[in-house]
Amino acid sequence: MDRIPVSSTTLISVGYDESTSVLELEFQKTGIYQYFGVPTEVHEQLMAAPSQGAYFNAVIKKGGYACALVG
Repeated sequence: MDRIPVSSTTLISVGYDESTSVLELEFQKTGIYQYFGVPTEVHEQLMAAPSQGAYFNAVIKKGGYACALVG
């Protein structure tokens, strides 16, 4: 999956596959994770958030999405 670099103290890059609703996040310290069943609007809001790390913690991490370490 292609990821886009982001300016964040938490994240390095973000990728999203709309056809499978998989969000892929590369973290500064913990590796690359895929989150499953993530709606397109959540990805769009993450990319537009003034703090992507804060958005991740508030919406994605606490949203209960299944995830897997992939790299």
